[in-house]
Amino acid sequence: MATKTAKKTTKATATKKKTTRRRSKVKKNLVIVESPSKAKTIGRFLGRSYKVVASLGHVRDLPKSRMGVDIEHDYQPDYISIRGKGDVIKELRKDAKNAKAVYLASDPDREGEAIAWHVSNILKLDDDQKNRVTFNEITKDAVKNAFKEPRTINMDLVDAQQARRVLDRLVGYSISPILWKKVKKGLSAGRVQSVALNLIIQRENEIRNFKPEEYWTIDAEFKHGRDKFTAAFYGENDKKVKLSNNEDVQRILSKLDKKQDFAITKVTRKERRRQPQPPYTTSTMQQDANRRLNFRTRKTMMAAQMLYEGIDIKQGAPVGLITYMRTDSTRIASIAKHEASQFIHEQYGGEYAAVKPVKGKLPEGAQDAHEAIRPTSVHRTPAKMKPYLTNDQYKLYSLIWARFVASQMTPEVIDTMNVNLEQNGVDFRANGSKVKFPGFNKVYKRGDDKDNVLPELNEGDQAQMVSDDPAQHFTQPPARYTEAALIKTLESNGVGRPSTYAPTLDTIQRRYYVRLVSRHFEPTELGEIVNKIIEKQFPDIVNAQFTADVEGELDQVEEGKQNWIKVVDSFYQPFSKEVHNAEEQVAKIQMKDELAGIDCDICGAPMVVKMGRYGKFYACSRFPNCRNTKAIVKDTGVTCPVCKQGTVVERKSKKNRVFYGCSRYPDCDFVSWDRPIGRDCPKDGHFLVEKKVKGGKQVICPNGDYEEAVQK
Repeated sequence: MATKTAKKTTKATATKKKTTRRRSKVKKNLVIVESPSKAKTIGRFLGRSYKVVASLGHVRDLPKSRMGVDIEHDYQPDYISIRGKGDVIKELRKDAKNAKAVYLASDPDREGEAIAWHVSNILKLDDDQKNRVTFNEITKDAVKNAFKEPRTINMDLVDAQQARRVLDRLVGYSISPILWKKVKKGLSAGRVQSVALNLIIQRENEIRNFKPEEYWTIDAEFKHGRDKFTAAFYGENDKKVKLSNNEDVQRILSKLDKKQDFAITKVTRKERRRQPQPPYTTSTMQQDANRRLNFRTRKTMMAAQMLYEGIDIKQGAPVGLITYMRTDSTRIASIAKHEASQFIHEQYGGEYAAVKPVKGKLPEGAQDAHEAIRPTSVHRTPAKMKPYLTNDQYKLYSLIWARFVASQMTPEVIDTMNVNLEQNGVDFRANGSKVKFPGFNKVYKRGDDKDNVLPELNEGDQAQMVSDDPAQHFTQPPARYTEAALIKTLESNGVGRPSTYAPTLDTIQRRYYVRLVSRHFEPTELGEIVNKIIEKQFPDIVNAQFTADVEGELDQVEEGKQNWIKVVDSFYQPFSKEVHNAEEQVAKIQMKDELAGIDCDICGAPMVVKMGRYGKFYACSRFPNCRNTKAIVKDTGVTCPVCKQGTVVERKSKKNRVFYGCSRYPDCDFVSWDRPIGRDCPKDGHFLVEKKVKGGKQVICPNGDYEEAVQK
């Protein structure tokens, strides 16, 4: 009996093993995306019958060692597998061979379509097969719905990306060798980066050529009853008058009798409505993050990518918190509008919900291919998401969430009051404002929302001038571009697309064509030399309108209205002649080494100033026979607070960050991220430092016992 039972058990176990083995051989659907984090999020939505893997970006590209474009045969690109991607490609082929079906779920733009096409080629998939899946947000419903309607690869999108890649290669690999021969090795030129560099240098030339003009203002304090308010000089006899110098000011003041009251001749009360802005596009998100959060463009896009690809919020599978972050559209899906309206009604009241939300005007050349950047669910408020986000992610998500919700809200209503004051033909004007209804400002606050309330004034009233404050001013040159301002200018000129702004700004800084000084771009000597050559020899490359026209033609390729080969050919034929002329006409530029004024510590030869990756440094003029180098340090003139013998000098770390150390290093190891000011703390005697804070600079004690007012 026991033997029979044992036999039955053995038989059952064997059957179970066979079943298990059979189950393990069931083929799964293979889904290929770009990144591991995206793969992880999508994998949890799709379940066990799907295997989701990452291609880690592009798997094929043009070779780095040569042009890689066959100009004689319709500009056909010679794609090769990217170095280092061999193991990835091998795994993809292995997974595809064992898969029931293969789906390509890369991002829903040109670049994503091109990645899908390249993967399809290396896996030798059928071109007519409906295996392309796209979604604008990584949520369970969006992903599952997308897999219900796969499509074929859109070759118009692929051709548009190919045309851009080929054009950029033709420009870069034609101009760069000329720069290497004529200026120095390691330089590069590109279509969009050359326009960006040219804009920065044009602005710098405007600043250099700017001639300041003197002008004056007269602010005055007035009293009406017990209330005081300020007004500014406007003109004479209801006509605006410019005060060019002190003589003009004294002429006006001589007409005033301080013992005599001013007559209030006109009071205008109005109601002004300030409309909310539309939800973010890529460029407006980058601009706002730069202005409000002090985020560099690259940092913004990294944080946005993580928010899009999925965050673990401890509620089942990770979920994408925002929609696709590379877009030039301000469109919003109907379901998102409805959800936002419901949320606003519940949280703030019906009077805050817009009946007809604001619609953004698309910039020239916008593709309008995707929705605006918005939260995937308005109910995931920043406060609820904060525990699951890094500090940078939280700040950016808060901005995106607030901007979207505000776009679906009613306008801010402001009561304004304009008062004209007159005495002996001299006019002063006072402007007041008070928020009557906050509207969208309840969620998305702006920096200029302070009330300026005037006392209750009416026509025929009198006001006494208490004091006057004439001030001399000079007109200021145009400001240098910040990252936000440069992106805005590029977009308004139709240059570049959402995916190109961050890499463009990154490239011109890495090549040391420009540097960021106090968040503003300044061109370097090298940048000006490169721009001068390109401007003279390749005028179309730095012409913003020409570049915008090329972008427009690429958009037409995407829409199937243009042939990509014809677009490339119409650009290359005149360009190739310019390249030939440049090779003959551009003289070799000798970048003369500037004498440093000191001798080498090792061999005694004169030291010279050289240009490196992070700026200028001292090097021995006998290089390569003598390899002595020294960092160029800026002496602050402040005595070292530790050794009291050396002075505090400004240095740069390996990551190009400014810090302060003793000139006697390594004998004295004093170091500080903040600049010592040469005074000690009145409370504990520790040296005080100047720290950069929002709004300016502040003198503080590092021990936290003392701080002075912020200096703008």
